[in-house]
Amino acid sequence: MTDPAWLRAQWDKYAPRYDRSIGFLERVQFGGGREWVCEQARGEVLEVAVGTGLNLGLYSPDARVTGLDLSPAMLELAKSRADGLGRPVTLRQGNAETLPFPDASFDTVVCTLGLCGFPDDRAAIAEMHRVLRPGGALLLLDHIGSDHRPLRWAQRLLERFTLRQIGDHQTRRPLPLVTEAGFEITRAERLKFGTVERLAARKPV
Repeated sequence: MTDPAWLRAQWDKYAPRYDRSIGFLERVQFGGGREWVCEQARGEVLEVAVGTGLNLGLYSPDARVTGLDLSPAMLELAKSRADGLGRPVTLRQGNAETLPFPDASFDTVVCTLGLCGFPDDRAAIAEMHRVLRPGGALLLLDHIGSDHRPLRWAQRLLERFTLRQIGDHQTRRPLPLVTEAGFEITRAERLKFGTVERLAARKPV
């Protein structure tokens, strides 16, 4: 299991160039995904792995957003973005696998391009379930292992590099773990030759 201190240090170093380095993928691979997620968020919203705050300008003005990230450097950039947008937001440093919030605290939990980087994605999803209120929504966007064998083979090769660099997995798929955690899937879209998934789920009442 990846050491959280190492992971935090890697993301702190990566933070200043994150927006620039992901710009091409945001347009070509994930285009429209953040909007798809954020337009469904309602009420008290927790964004896990808020990063540099790329989603903050996409939420409804009525959404009350709390953002959590492991990396203090990422949170500094998110704060600057929120200030520039005039967007009230609560930012917390913390680990997605042990969320620092009471049970049933939020109406919506959002995670975009974050589950791929958590050492224990199963634990993180269980924590998202815990902090959601009954009837609350889980909204996810992530890159996943393709269902096309040549692409999946290439992803496995890439994963050898990204795991060493920033602990980033290329071949995971959250959907089975979301179901296992007790969520009801309400909407799922698999795109880009099976490498991207948008997922909406509900915590049963």
